[in-house]
Amino acid sequence: MKQRSLFLFLALAASALLLQKPLPMHAAPNPPSEGDSLPEMRLPVPQKAEELDYLGISRKDFFTIPEVKAELVIVEVFSMYCPHCQKEAPAVNELYKMIEADQELKRRIKIIGIGAGNSTYEVETFKKHYSVPFPLVPDPDYKTHDAIGKVRTPHFLVVRLQADGSHKVIYSQAGGFGEPKEFLNLLLSKSKMK
Repeated sequence: MKQRSLFLFLALAASALLLQKPLPMHAAPNPPSEGDSLPEMRLPVPQKAEELDYLGISRKDFFTIPEVKAELVIVEVFSMYCPHCQKEAPAVNELYKMIEADQELKRRIKIIGIGAGNSTYEVETFKKHYSVPFPLVPDPDYKTHDAIGKVRTPHFLVVRLQADGSHKVIYSQAGGFGEPKEFLNLLLSKSKMK
């Protein structure tokens, strides 16, 4: 009787613990396509105040892309070990500078990088080495990477956010994006922000 009671107690305790944990994100078979919504992705909040201000989010443990205060969010999925990501870094930095130089665009478009399989240390190393001016967040256990279809790096997702809280992907592409000015014009056209 004591063993049965102990087993029942442990089973109930384990069930209670499992119910308190958020459900894990599951691997998507493919990356989001144009017109799709993003899967649920909980990203760690950047620790630097200027990055929180840039994204328009409050200090808490996690945030989602639709919480970013912008109309368009450019998401780069990268890895510090990816030579293509390293090669693309100057172009992404140039894109950021072009957006920030335009008073209208800088409040409407934000860029964020997600380090697939990268720890905070690895993300910070990449950020410092390539002088990345926008927020980069780690994804050390590949949860976000899996949720968006285990994309190759770099992969760019561009999300159009609506005032009502809805959103949709307007661009999803593996590899580099080419010339920053042409890419920005493409995104402005696709988002109907132009």
